[in-house]
Amino acid sequence: MNNPPETRPMLTDSTSLKLPIENPEAKDFLPLNGTDHVEFYVGNAKQSAHFFKTAFGFQDFAYAGLETGVKDRTSYVLKQDKIILILTSPLTAECPINDHLVKHGDGVKHIAIWVDDATKSWKTTTERGAESAFEPYTLQDDKGSVTMSGIKAYGDTVHVFVERSEYHGVFMPGYIALDTGFHPASTGLKFIDHMVGNVGWNEMDTWVNYYKNIMGFAQLVSFDDKDISTEYTALMSKVMTNGNGRIKFPINEPAEGRKKSQIEEYIDFYNGPGVQHLALATDDIIQTVSELRSRGVQFLEVPKSYYNDVLDRVGKIDEDLSPLSKLGILIDRDEEGYLLQLFTKPLMDRPTVFFEIIQRKGAKSFGKGNFKALFEAIEREQERRGTL
Repeated sequence: MNNPPETRPMLTDSTSLKLPIENPEAKDFLPLNGTDHVEFYVGNAKQSAHFFKTAFGFQDFAYAGLETGVKDRTSYVLKQDKIILILTSPLTAECPINDHLVKHGDGVKHIAIWVDDATKSWKTTTERGAESAFEPYTLQDDKGSVTMSGIKAYGDTVHVFVERSEYHGVFMPGYIALDTGFHPASTGLKFIDHMVGNVGWNEMDTWVNYYKNIMGFAQLVSFDDKDISTEYTALMSKVMTNGNGRIKFPINEPAEGRKKSQIEEYIDFYNGPGVQHLALATDDIIQTVSELRSRGVQFLEVPKSYYNDVLDRVGKIDEDLSPLSKLGILIDRDEEGYLLQLFTKPLMDRPTVFFEIIQRKGAKSFGKGNFKALFEAIEREQERRGTL
């Protein structure tokens, strides 16, 4: 009689959640529970909130502004499943957010990461070489307390550590519940799969080492200009991840090409490095993209010829190809499974920030097989803008 094979106990990290370790090469000395929220600085927070609700199905969550005693800015907090966005605008000419808007336009200022100890996270990262954005401080009200700290990342982006285990109110102290009376249906977006940063020429490895040495991340995958190139443009990218895999930060830099790449275009219009896109996960990309398109969200278009041989490349999939082709959804496969993805056109006036919609059917990769079709689609948009 054969004995059953030995099963190794699943390794877990040292967070309070005891999350499974996906990437043992990462040194989780902080450690990180996941994304807490992402804060955009925008020109008009009220109108931006309406856009993200109407177009993407986000819901009212919390608010801070004049009515809560804040005199120089206003913030609308929106939520969809595990995704929390803060949209913040200045109220006065003296507010420093104005400088960010003049330089960058609407864009991501804070990538907030949920931790068990914001003070320890700040001390550990600054001791390891991070530049402090702000020291730990605690907000308190009758519902408990939230402690936050911050370190500087690429460009003007800041990583905020958020410790909220002692808070049982709406979002955090200083905010009140928001209910505008307008509650559009969800579009099925679940959580942030990854967030991509664009950096300047020859800066990618600097930031790869930042995430490795300062935050304990490991490199998950890398792409060079042979992987990500077309007849005209190229870029290079490396994906950094923490141990439990909840935080993934691909870092892009331009590479030499015959014309100006999308990364160069971004840096020109954003006036420096910054967050290029948020990849939002869904369990049903056909339903989600159908709903988004019906609400006016515009996506990059690939030629219909893409679908002529895509199944030869990726093999059998669960979905019928017809709706994928109709909606322009891209498909790719790795050793673990396959994924479905699609990219919006820029969400802001400047050709900078966009969203990716992604559904993973086992795949751990980022759509390498789609790079050429995707980048040619971006080049067609650049050509229309006169920025190629």
